[in-house]
Amino acid sequence: MTLLLSRSELEALLDPAVCLDALRRGFTAAEGEALPRRVVAKLPGQGTATALLPGLVAGIPAYTVKVNAKFPGSRPALRGVVCLHDLHTGETLALLDSATVTAWRTGLAAALGTHALARPEADAVAVIGAGAQAELVMRGLAELRPVRALAVCDLDAGRAAGFAERHGARLGITGSVTTDPRTAARDAGIAVLATWTRRPILHAGDVARGAHITSLGADEPGKAELGADLLEGARVVVDDVAMAVEMGVLADAGLDVKHAAGTLRDLLLGEVPGRVRNGEVTVYAPVGLPWQDLVLSWTAYEAARAAGIGPTFDFLS
Repeated sequence: MTLLLSRSELEALLDPAVCLDALRRGFTAAEGEALPRRVVAKLPGQGTATALLPGLVAGIPAYTVKVNAKFPGSRPALRGVVCLHDLHTGETLALLDSATVTAWRTGLAAALGTHALARPEADAVAVIGAGAQAELVMRGLAELRPVRALAVCDLDAGRAAGFAERHGARLGITGSVTTDPRTAARDAGIAVLATWTRRPILHAGDVARGAHITSLGADEPGKAELGADLLEGARVVVDDVAMAVEMGVLADAGLDVKHAAGTLRDLLLGEVPGRVRNGEVTVYAPVGLPWQDLVLSWTAYEAARAAGIGPTFDFLS
């Protein structure tokens, strides 16, 4: 029997603190032999079809294959499923809403990277792109460090205002709203970008000395949030160097391997330093790896089984 987990069920089952711990363990787990694959196919119009496989983590007896349809003009823009399979038999254990899994694993993994690279005293956050992934970055950051100021920028002014009010209330602060990304980032110690843009929206002169920037938008060819001048002068950490050069932040800026200081795994294991100088600009720019889908899916699957939540379906009947 295959467990079916919708967005509402996943939201009820998942806890940010538990997921942060699971992702941290995943980043520091032994690397497997299977190389991560991210296949992006262009569709007519503005849509793309993306598949991530295989999701594997040492100690979890399952693997994932994720298939997404990405249409920037739709709401939600991301639709699809994560297939959770038994590692030894291939049995389909669960089908999970991919938009929810992606937002949680991307946002919370980004919160880990942000916290690891930002100055300890950085507590003013700018959010550029107030969508689902930025929601989870903020929820994750709130578990990891104090946030005392929030500026939000989004093309949809109503969405920006709602984001600022929602997270401001959670943090006990008053969030501000702006329509200019540079205004949002100018005084921020931490800037989080989660947009669909294909042109850089921040350059070297737009960020404060010692700021940290997390860029989530450059996750496939042609997407870019940060200018090459900013990246060349910053300490850049990614989740996978080869993928960052092939289709991530380095590819879109015309940069290569030498511009990556290392991966978040390297950083969490102490194999590379994070921030070297207090005044330098740091960047975390992940592409997103298949094992992160597995960590979130397995966490939800175990929680659902323990709570008896979610319908089941027999695909072999």
